[in-house]
Amino acid sequence: MSMKSWMLGAAIAAMTVVGVTAQAEGRTVSKGVAKSLQAAQAASKGKKWAECISQLHTAEGAAGKTDYDTFIINELLGACAAGSGDYATAARALEASGNSEYLPAAQQGARLKTLMQINYTLKAYDKAIDIGNKAAKAGSIDNDMQTLLAQSYYQKGDYKATKAFTAEWIAAQEKRGQQPRESLLQINLDSCIKVKDEPCTTRTFEKLVTFYPKPEYWQNLMRSMFREGGDDKTKLNVFRLAVDVGSMRRGDDYAEMAQLAIEQGLPSEAQAALESGFARKVFTEQRDIDRNTRLLNAAKTKAATEKAGLAQADRAAAAGAKGDADVLVGESYLGAGQYAQAVTAIKRGLAKGNVANAAAAQTTLGIALLKSGAKADAANTFKAVKGDEAQQRLAKLWAFRAR
Repeated sequence: MSMKSWMLGAAIAAMTVVGVTAQAEGRTVSKGVAKSLQAAQAASKGKKWAECISQLHTAEGAAGKTDYDTFIINELLGACAAGSGDYATAARALEASGNSEYLPAAQQGARLKTLMQINYTLKAYDKAIDIGNKAAKAGSIDNDMQTLLAQSYYQKGDYKATKAFTAEWIAAQEKRGQQPRESLLQINLDSCIKVKDEPCTTRTFEKLVTFYPKPEYWQNLMRSMFREGGDDKTKLNVFRLAVDVGSMRRGDDYAEMAQLAIEQGLPSEAQAALESGFARKVFTEQRDIDRNTRLLNAAKTKAATEKAGLAQADRAAAAGAKGDADVLVGESYLGAGQYAQAVTAIKRGLAKGNVANAAAAQTTLGIALLKSGAKADAANTFKAVKGDEAQQRLAKLWAFRAR
């Protein structure tokens, strides 16, 4: 018997013996079973489970047995069977006594919880699910039972139902301003992965890093967001977040970020990404080292030209009617580590009102503000991102970083 099972059996035994003592007050069992029941209860208190069960079998065969006698026999049998590790017998006995008129209404919720735990231990997942839903309908389900219900769906292999149940529960907790349990979020995550629902997987990782910002959750979230794809502006902002949270691990990530930056006219940012990758020694194969060395050298050449012409590009963008040029200048400043100038340029571009991807520009403005140390302004800027679901979700994560 496992330690967990032993603890469950001991808990059931203790709960039931105490309950029998309380319930027996004011009532008497019939003379035909009294001696056997007294002997059984004494044996249960001494944890002599086999003797307890033997005495109860004697009581079961007594002539003239009343319904109340049967109730007490089943209560004690549930305790002693659980104590001995015979959960199947315990479940049958406690379910029978639980359906009796003699079990006080105040104990019905606890009984359902006990039966749910036993059936889960027995891997009778359908039964555990039925009991959990019955408790939910009666309004007597607690957090432990909800977790057990989610686990029962999962262990049964009904991942679609697991996902739906846990998602609804998580949403209800968030609506009440409560923090969902980490174990609940993990069950939801596993079910999303099992049904190959990538958006669901990403959303759950987002919740995990929001409530439990562990490095492994951030790393997995970044991987999930990369798999989801998106346009190049979104991808680059995802890479920026990955760098900020320290979850960039693969050489391919640094190389892809650099390539995206170069394609978007941001060679200084590409140079910074590749130099960081080399510093972390993420390029291990010689062919990768050679290829990314060539890419770094190209980025350096272009970055030198970019920096030399940045002041002139800033003036030209400011004089122009289109905000996209200002945003690009702002991103160049961001890549060069000149955050105050980046903020000024991107704000100027957004103010013109004709930026092609305003949501991405707003997110980038928030990043520049955060890098400049203006955390409160950055958080407000991230909250203001609208019009693009991917950027809104990304901005929400950046807002968390701004906290």
